[in-house]
Amino acid sequence: MKLTKIYKTVLAVSLLTLPSACKESFLEENQITLLTTQNFQTASGLDGLSIGMYQSLRFHFNYEWAYSTTNYGTDEFTVGGDRTEQMFNSYDANLNSQNGDLSTVWDNMYGNINSANILIQNVPKYYGGGAAADTRLGEGYFMRAFDYFKLVRQFGGVPLKLAPSTSIEEEYTRATAKQVYDQIVEDFTQAYTLLPATAGEPGRLTKWAAAHFLAKAYLYRASEINNDWNSATKADDLQNAIKYADLVINTSGHTLATNFSDLWNFSTVDGPNETNKEIILSAQFSNNTATQGRYGNQVHLYYPSVYQTLPGMQRDIAGDREFQRLRTTDYSIDVYDRVNDSRFWKSFKTRYLSNRPATAPTWTAATAPNPSLVGKPKFAGGEEAVLYIVNAPGDTRYTPASLPFRAPTLFVRYFAGQPENLLGGHGNFTTNQYLALSKFMDGSRNAVASQFGQRDGILARLGETYLIAAEAYGRLGKYAEALPYLNKVRDRAAYKTGEDRSAYVDGGVAYKNNPAANTAQFVSYSDKNTYFESNNIPVATTSTLEGMHLNSVADIFNATNQFYSRVGATSEATKFVAFMLNERSRELVGELMRWEDLSRTQTLVTRATAFNDEAKPQSRHLLRPIPQKFLDGVKQNGAILTAEQKTAMQNPGW
Repeated sequence: MKLTKIYKTVLAVSLLTLPSACKESFLEENQITLLTTQNFQTASGLDGLSIGMYQSLRFHFNYEWAYSTTNYGTDEFTVGGDRTEQMFNSYDANLNSQNGDLSTVWDNMYGNINSANILIQNVPKYYGGGAAADTRLGEGYFMRAFDYFKLVRQFGGVPLKLAPSTSIEEEYTRATAKQVYDQIVEDFTQAYTLLPATAGEPGRLTKWAAAHFLAKAYLYRASEINNDWNSATKADDLQNAIKYADLVINTSGHTLATNFSDLWNFSTVDGPNETNKEIILSAQFSNNTATQGRYGNQVHLYYPSVYQTLPGMQRDIAGDREFQRLRTTDYSIDVYDRVNDSRFWKSFKTRYLSNRPATAPTWTAATAPNPSLVGKPKFAGGEEAVLYIVNAPGDTRYTPASLPFRAPTLFVRYFAGQPENLLGGHGNFTTNQYLALSKFMDGSRNAVASQFGQRDGILARLGETYLIAAEAYGRLGKYAEALPYLNKVRDRAAYKTGEDRSAYVDGGVAYKNNPAANTAQFVSYSDKNTYFESNNIPVATTSTLEGMHLNSVADIFNATNQFYSRVGATSEATKFVAFMLNERSRELVGELMRWEDLSRTQTLVTRATAFNDEAKPQSRHLLRPIPQKFLDGVKQNGAILTAEQKTAMQNPGW
């Protein structure tokens, strides 16, 4: 069984509620009593506190802040039909220190840091020693490092709080980014030393999760945003990034999923994709509605485009709820080799089947294939109702005049005579109807309108570990040493001999095991895509590994030249970083880390401006503003901060 997701720890000096131990027969929440923080001076109380801390991992998938602070305003995604959080994409005046999402991130990270500080302080005093004590202490160090890592990526240097709060505290100073990173590295190192190699329960932390994030922290510390202070440690940091990535790759027992779609083939809660050996750490969600909390996993809501209003369609569980927040940019489509790279077709949804045939359009005398079809529906229930065609420039098959002759509603990016310019708005893609990411679709929900996703949220997987090592080698100028790591990921991505190129798996397959979904006569899920229409090539009979494999360093610098020119990458060093950012898109698109990648490489302004037609970031947007609520509450020598002192504590430009 997995670590249950029912634990809530209230981090205050007064009261808390803890459930019973985590065993299959104890999955239902049992409130036992109201306990004071003196309970944290017992082994059982510290066990409960440690379990409660895992709730904070779910925070990163819970609500608007999950995508607004990570995916908006980048090269990969822009605003869809719902503009609720548009300020994170446009970087307009509404993105400021008063923003509620930024305050929520700040408050939740520090809340869990306080729990970690209690564990770190109390386990050596009260737990009694042994392997279990090491694990509890390791969890404390990991969580503190994990949360400070989130804070430094978003805000830069932040106050370092390394002891539990036992009363109201009002006086804080900001540490430098260097000091925060030093603490992160120290804490992740401690966690790596203390945590077990094998989790006691699914969902628990291991030393390999610590190693993955330690490698990532070293890479981030060595990145461009820290160039004003990291020169003395950069080379060592990159070597350490490789060292800890290699430990995960070579000794952890984690392996890449055989097929990229195995990661996203969500068939049922706690099913095979959630226990795939590629996954190093995930936030645990379940189908226990009594303990799902206020949010559940809501990331599935934000990517789908509108389908319920299209002819022959209505909203269903399989198609998900379309909050239409994250509209895929042309960059996210064109960064792929769509002939050889299966990751594209296994990451995006291109086809919907009719689930409301009564509203299907009918053939007219001008469009019917033969006179006998005039006035009859263009398609029946379960047949194609919507197709997204991902065309390349020069394809003359689709024009406004030709579309009515097709049965499904077609959305096409390129029409005859329109050159590719990677800025969007081509064909009949709109802010409401666009090619949608399918990685996180959740067909396990208990009702069509339900927002409560039940699938786990992946926080670390081996595919990224390989890319961390590759980037570290390249930043050291050792491009040849980076190739094996890149090829491991790219070779997995390549179509294999005999593989059906039209087949893909979107996250909606969980509906097949969901009685609530099977009550419908038709569903909008299809396990085929528009590969053939989009690429117009025959079924592959041989492996296309050669099309993805990097045979030499020259392949890196010759690849995706259009992207190099668009982002001003001219030297080997800048081209390599551009290549890695492109490869991270191909592997990790939508996985809630893109803004932080562009911030730490200082490519946010260039890439967002080049590929996101609405984003207008400036250099100050490389960091978020420190929340005003914090600045207004801080005191110095017993007095509230003056306007000048608040400005001095705030990030530059805010």
